[in-house]
Amino acid sequence: MSQGETGRSNGDDAGAVRSRKRPGLRPKLRPKGRALDHDALARVRGLLAGMPRRRDLLIEALHRLQDGIGHLAAPDLRALGEEFSIPQAEIFEVASFYHHFDIVKEGETPPPALTIRVCDSVACMIAGAEALATALEASVDPQTIRIQRVPCIGRCAEAPAVHVGTRAIAPATTESVRAAIAADDICEPVPVHAIDLAAYRAAGGYALLEACLAGEKTPEAIIAMLSDAGLRGLGGAGFPAGRKWEFVRAAPAPRIVTVNADEGEPGTFKDRYHLERDPHRMIEGALIAAWAVGAERIVIYLRDEYAGVRALLEREIASLREAGLDSHAPIDLRRGAGAYICGEESAMLESIEGKRGLPRHRPPYIATKGLFGHPTLNHNVETLFWLRDIIEEGPAWFAGHGRRGAKGFRSFSVSGRVRDPGVKQAPAGITVNELIAEYCGGMQEGHALAAWLPGGASGGILPASLADEPLDFGLLDRHGAFVGSHAIVVFSDHDDLRNVALNLMRFFRHESCGQCTPCRAGTQKIVQLLEDGRWEAPLLDDLALVMRDASICGLGQAAANPVTSILRHFPERAPQSTR
Repeated sequence: MSQGETGRSNGDDAGAVRSRKRPGLRPKLRPKGRALDHDALARVRGLLAGMPRRRDLLIEALHRLQDGIGHLAAPDLRALGEEFSIPQAEIFEVASFYHHFDIVKEGETPPPALTIRVCDSVACMIAGAEALATALEASVDPQTIRIQRVPCIGRCAEAPAVHVGTRAIAPATTESVRAAIAADDICEPVPVHAIDLAAYRAAGGYALLEACLAGEKTPEAIIAMLSDAGLRGLGGAGFPAGRKWEFVRAAPAPRIVTVNADEGEPGTFKDRYHLERDPHRMIEGALIAAWAVGAERIVIYLRDEYAGVRALLEREIASLREAGLDSHAPIDLRRGAGAYICGEESAMLESIEGKRGLPRHRPPYIATKGLFGHPTLNHNVETLFWLRDIIEEGPAWFAGHGRRGAKGFRSFSVSGRVRDPGVKQAPAGITVNELIAEYCGGMQEGHALAAWLPGGASGGILPASLADEPLDFGLLDRHGAFVGSHAIVVFSDHDDLRNVALNLMRFFRHESCGQCTPCRAGTQKIVQLLEDGRWEAPLLDDLALVMRDASICGLGQAAANPVTSILRHFPERAPQSTR
């Protein structure tokens, strides 16, 4: 038996010593830890009905409790540990890692029944998010409604954005939020314009998959087409897709395909755009990838903020399964829980396994030792979205759409001070000036381009003087920036770039997983310096260097980019310390 079952407290140990001096008396034994509440056990079993008690399903189980009860009460977590045979400490460390779980200990007051989440990331900040949050706080009863300021919720093009329950309202006003509350309109609907399975098949969908499964095409031919097309990983890293497939295909079975739909980078919302409209194009791409690399299953990891997309995928995956189209690689949909770090591929795998989303040390790389220790092919939504078109139209069709030597299309998430923000499917190698003029209707009235983010929060901040630089992987390196997930946030002469940098640094401080000291302490120190007005270049550059060289994953390595960009490109905006 464990110490938690039979151990004595310090007080009991002292009593035991005294009892040895008084024959005939025996110490009273009390079990350590929280006693099992049988009412809580019955409640938890009801909420988990039909769910296997597997360790990797712990986060899914936590979601069921959070959704069903409204919070995670201590007796319920104790009952959950009983059901899954997992220590309470382990359940607590997992639940407390994710922002969307509300842990309530004994004697604490549960959160209000309704939570309103106001995005305060950079696109929403310049659209007035703080004023909106303050107005909402003054207009609701805090006993029944909770107002939270939260990181990006993927609605940057319609800023400022709010979640009332799971219902997205964007752009939001105090009046529109109050109207949703009054109408009890607090659940995000299934996207109404999505192409369902029947419509997708009627337009030729899954014919390519069926041809692959029938042996009419070979994995080697498909992989060669991807390489000839120049398709790269479009989640941010830009690794050549064909080469990644070769690595995984050469690894020993069993193999797994994972789909990273956890886009949480401020300014990024292209995955939601594609999934809300044409989800089967991504799903067919994933099924073809699984066939090509010999994977036995597919796991889609979707960010928790996309409740409507989740309901849509659950419906369409069920239809797909009923049609027998995923029999060679069944699809499992997993739900994130509000942790940006899980967009990092190895942290995502840890989360799928039911653990905290802590990035893994590399090597080994996930292509050889990934999910559950098996070789894993990981792609984001957009990479898989283009597969069918590349194979059906030919690699030359895709490669020929780039500009200035770049290959293919890109889904640019554009937000900020432009007339027509949104997802723009444009050629790779396009410039920001061209993107704004040709796809976004120009700048907003009365605004002149001053600066822009080329790759979301971590890609750096570049001045208007570099807006004629081509946008593609590796081309902005000499300016200390990168395109990453192709999230373009546009700022004008009305915006304070020091506030922009501080907002981005606060995001990274909030989202650091805390595993490595350079990232955990570095983000906090930089935020403190900026809040104090201490733009001291030698100190900030030194912190950035340590974070870049010593952090485990890309979050810490790139977190200081907003600050180093201001020091490099906007020295007049970074005053020295006034102390």
